[in-house]
Amino acid sequence: MRRRTLLKGLLAAAIGAPGFRLPLVNAAGHRGKLFVFVQAEGGWDPTSFCDPKTNTPGEPVINHWAQYDDVHQAGNIPYAPFANNAAFFNKYYPHMLVINGVDAQTNSHTVGVVHNWSGRNSEGYPTLSALLAAHYAPALPIPYLSFGGFSATSDITRFTRINNAGLLRDIAYPSDMFSDADWAVLKRYRAETAERLAATPNLLPGDERHLDFYQSAFTTEGLKAYADAIPPDDQLEDWEEGPNGFASDLRHQAQLTVLAFKTGVAVSADLIVGSFDTHDNHDENHEWLMGALTGGVDYLWEYAEAHGVADRLVVVIGSDFGRTNYYNSQSGKDHWPIGSYVIMEKNQPWTNRVVGETDELHFAYRIDPRTLRRDDTNGTIIYPKHVHKALRRYLGVEYSLGALRFPFNNTEDFAFFG
Repeated sequence: MRRRTLLKGLLAAAIGAPGFRLPLVNAAGHRGKLFVFVQAEGGWDPTSFCDPKTNTPGEPVINHWAQYDDVHQAGNIPYAPFANNAAFFNKYYPHMLVINGVDAQTNSHTVGVVHNWSGRNSEGYPTLSALLAAHYAPALPIPYLSFGGFSATSDITRFTRINNAGLLRDIAYPSDMFSDADWAVLKRYRAETAERLAATPNLLPGDERHLDFYQSAFTTEGLKAYADAIPPDDQLEDWEEGPNGFASDLRHQAQLTVLAFKTGVAVSADLIVGSFDTHDNHDENHEWLMGALTGGVDYLWEYAEAHGVADRLVVVIGSDFGRTNYYNSQSGKDHWPIGSYVIMEKNQPWTNRVVGETDELHFAYRIDPRTLRRDDTNGTIIYPKHVHKALRRYLGVEYSLGALRFPFNNTEDFAFFG
């Protein structure tokens, strides 16, 4: 009975809650680009990463590393000689666009996360991950993977949050969990429930979609290839542990994401590294976190290359906002509204570039949207909505049904991608 109740719970989760949609689909149906959004949760420090700042005479120290080293450069991209930045930028600068001076207009984590990952500084808009999944893969089993962080769908698609490969295998092969008799009972229960729901008069369109999800809940063929591709548990990437209790499973997230892409069950994913909110002991803690972030993204690219999907991959890295241009009394840094995005893709003409600009104390300059040059008179500050609008256009969803429901009206067009 316990097993029967378990599967009923899984079926119930298919109606109106984030989870699995399990239709019988062609797992290799999507041949286009694949999208990963890496959230550095807590507010990273661009001045020690992709918008490096040295110290200004007469001002508080902005970075301790600048007391013994200068800004480094890989290709056309300056970076801070901090953490494992050198290895990351020297390896990936040909595939990298840095957008600096992005104003989140807040020091609040809640607002900063929503703003940077939806393009709007209040709730209600979906993530770009959701728009891409809804447009390119509405019928895939798990089109939008989320490993945490901000993953709003605004009811245009469904996200799947799972980090347990064993549970995924159980869901892909549910009959292995039950005897033939129990499995027959559960299938009958599903059929009776679906029939009762279908008989409900005047179903709203959203309820009809949920009914479709429920009716497909026992058809797991679309997930079997994914479950079969996942290595045994002892071959899966484990948590990395850092100082002061910090840890990251970004490599594990990347592994499950790449295999989902390879087997055709998903097209977009939100990955996350937490704990960037370094109000104390900033340098030590941020150094490890930055290394975990760049090491995880490096692993994502290497694993994608090994599994044949790297040439289709688009990776966007960002955070809630930045950190102050000085250290506090606990050797930490507090919240600062100016942040950055890093966008990565192979073999593109818009890479090996930096757009956006900040002054020596990390205040954002106004930028001309067409020339992408500093223009203090007629330019505009870059906001997350500008990055999202440009990405929507570049990735082909600007006029999708989801994007038209959630437009960026009266928003300048920045030529980030040419």
